[in-house]
Amino acid sequence: MSTVTVAGVTIPKLGLGTYKLEGETATTMVARALDQGYRHIDTAVMYGNEEAVGAGLRASSVPRDDVFVTTKVVPAEIADGKLQRSAEGSLRRLGLDRLDLLLIHWPNPEVSVAESIGALNDTLERGLTRAIGVSNYPVALIEEAVAVTRNPLAVNQVEYHPLLDQTPVLDALRRHGMGLTAYSPLAQGRLADNQTLARIGAAHGVSAVQAALAWLLAQDIVMAIPRTANPDRLGENLAALDIALTPAEMDELSALARPDGRLVDPAWAPEWD
Repeated sequence: MSTVTVAGVTIPKLGLGTYKLEGETATTMVARALDQGYRHIDTAVMYGNEEAVGAGLRASSVPRDDVFVTTKVVPAEIADGKLQRSAEGSLRRLGLDRLDLLLIHWPNPEVSVAESIGALNDTLERGLTRAIGVSNYPVALIEEAVAVTRNPLAVNQVEYHPLLDQTPVLDALRRHGMGLTAYSPLAQGRLADNQTLARIGAAHGVSAVQAALAWLLAQDIVMAIPRTANPDRLGENLAALDIALTPAEMDELSALARPDGRLVDPAWAPEWD
């Protein structure tokens, strides 16, 4: 499995996203993904499935120390004290003694970056997690977070796929030695019928979706966490790691980005780049 090393931790480039996976489905998909070769599982308090994800970790034959587990704190709980308690609650629900990565899920304008990042650092220093980071942070907030953190931030998890240009965020993360974890990496199903992706995928004997994942995974600091409830998709997504796109194909897929490419933009979102 290809990896990215940031902030002293090594993270598998391809992971299983668990958004909207619930109950037995979440447990089964986590266990199957691990048994098929995945070593990176992503969840969040907001998803309401940490217990089911934890059950999937235990149901798999893969040792705990071989799996990289990420969870995220809801924006309402990122104040000092609340954030640490949230991390402790996640550990209980997951059935773990330590997380691999803890992220602030969304910024909260009612809590200063200094306070929230300070609390996040405290979870690392207390041994609740091996690494810390953020999610849905635009460049301005990345810069502010980096300026106040006591320990290196590992990643920024953001929406990223061929229809959305994230060059400013990528440039900022590279400057600070951070990685980018791409959520909604398949643009919520909008890539399957893209003619450019289909043509490039066909040239490699793969699908448009696999070509899109290959484009993400070929980028130096980028990881991807596609979600699926279909067991057949697990192997297809994993196979994207073995697709070698040409520089010309990479450029062609980068050119698919469009102004309306962003799909996740809730009312509480920050001002995007």
